[in-house]
Amino acid sequence: MTSTSTHETRIEADPTLPTIRIVREFDAPQERVFRAWIEPQLVAQWLGPEDLDMKIDDWDGRTGGHYRYSMHRDGQEVAAFYGSFHEVRPATRLVQTFTFEGVPDGVSLDTAVFEAVGEGRTRVTVLSVVDSLAARDAILASGMEHGVVEGYRKLDALLAGASS
Repeated sequence: MTSTSTHETRIEADPTLPTIRIVREFDAPQERVFRAWIEPQLVAQWLGPEDLDMKIDDWDGRTGGHYRYSMHRDGQEVAAFYGSFHEVRPATRLVQTFTFEGVPDGVSLDTAVFEAVGEGRTRVTVLSVVDSLAARDAILASGMEHGVVEGYRKLDALLAGASS
């Protein structure tokens, strides 16, 4: 495996809370990492597993905005997601809802915090809160770790390139 980063993706689930915490460092300044998280043409290049293509169906990346995107394999839609941007604080914080269309009652509230950690690096901590431990466990069992880890590897490559 060739990678532009050796940073570990930590996915943590407190056994007593319906939360998932994802922590990852990136070799780029906060502003570049945040842009890759909120600008649709950049998000489409990295979010999700390597074997799926993302199509942005709707994206209004501002406080009070919304989004919908779908994931495709061999030209066929395999999953779609939507939500609202509750707070977009440039380069520092993003709060949004996240819903898998296949489970419309399973809304999570996700808060991403972007923190400079020196030498041009950024730590992103995403805290997802769902309504039950069962919902949290279903998300963890869904294979989300695979998509998160591969997506972050794609984000490493995007941040290392000139396009971001």
